[in-house]
Amino acid sequence: SFSFKILKESYKELKKGPEDGCYIRGLFMEGARWDAEQESIVDSRPKELFTKMAAMWLVPEYERKDPETGIYRCPVYKVLTRAGTLSTTGHSTNFVLWVEIPTKEEQRKWIK
Repeated sequence: SFSFKILKESYKELKKGPEDGCYIRGLFMEGARWDAEQESIVDSRPKELFTKMAAMWLVPEYERKDPETGIYRCPVYKVLTRAGTLSTTGHSTNFVLWVEIPTKEEQRKWIK
């Protein structure tokens, strides 16, 4: 499995890939935003539905235990609509993976 590190550098500042894992970019958040100063998800600004998410480093970890607090387990989809057919895993075929994003709020705040 992976641990997830939100990068302080912009993707353009990264000169090479990590030794392990990979960087991902191009994600957007709906109804929330990443605050680099607080290093947490925060509420969107007024009239701001979609916001760019900072680049992330997916770090592979052997026998990793999921954190129980301090994160929002955020689903990543291929397309905005999230629509798709239900696969045998019980997820939409547009579902890619869960990423863990730091938050100071309870996880349930971000689930609507």
